[in-house]
Amino acid sequence: MIFSIIIISLIGYLIVTVNNKKHIQINISKLPFKKAWEIILIKNVAFYNALSNNEKKIFQYKIQEFLLNCNVIGVNTVVNDVDKVLIASSAIIPIFNFPEWKYPNISEVILYPTIFNENFQTKGPNRNILGMVGNGYLEGKMILSKPALHLGFQNESDKKNTAIHEFIHLIDKLDGTIDGIPKVLLEKQYIIPWIDLMNKKMGEIYTKTSDINPYGGTNRAEFFSVASEYFFERPKLLAKKHPQLYYLLEKIFKQDMDDMNLHIKQDIIVKRNSPCPCNSGLKYKKCCISA
Repeated sequence: MIFSIIIISLIGYLIVTVNNKKHIQINISKLPFKKAWEIILIKNVAFYNALSNNEKKIFQYKIQEFLLNCNVIGVNTVVNDVDKVLIASSAIIPIFNFPEWKYPNISEVILYPTIFNENFQTKGPNRNILGMVGNGYLEGKMILSKPALHLGFQNESDKKNTAIHEFIHLIDKLDGTIDGIPKVLLEKQYIIPWIDLMNKKMGEIYTKTSDINPYGGTNRAEFFSVASEYFFERPKLLAKKHPQLYYLLEKIFKQDMDDMNLHIKQDIIVKRNSPCPCNSGLKYKKCCISA
């Protein structure tokens, strides 16, 4: 019996390994990063602007690789480059410090023109869903409200980012269960402290003594995603108000977020004869304007 269990376990491991390698080996980007995409990052993604030049190149490569392996389609809405870059950025930000990371559990992101309900309807009552990770026949898919996607990057003070929230669920799901305990990232010695802290912080939400999004009180899975949004959107505030929570999230994501200079450049000038904001040294008309 024990021998049979070992054999079955080994077969299961090999299947998972082969599947992961298959995912990793397909669609590796060899193309230069689009200059127009770089402008989108500069104007919208605070995390990107806080990186060193070398780290920005890595981020760009990961953006390309993600989009080569995950389709973005629209339902009653047009998908543009901004949508694609923001979705890919949401996927890359949480796992940026894991060089070999690939998402084996997503192949398609579906954009809706507005919020939707449990029946995926964008009109009528009970429309309160901004994003969700699919299960069953929707396995491997994510659904996002396009306005919510953009708002997550436009508002720098609300501690919310819907797309990052959903990608955190995907990370959480990789150990087989979406339960708020990301065993693929969290070292064993931190699991019990993490569970204890989640319970404590959810209790603070219940008693309305917390500034954490109340939706985090729904269950541990939602708490993990909500807390992660806070970590990536307002790290300095999180470190000040919830130092233990910040510390453990830092251990999970291997990122010292409160030391990063998060900022976006919405006011960059892009006139034809201005220096190109991608820092190429060329005028905009000879650089990204024609990308």
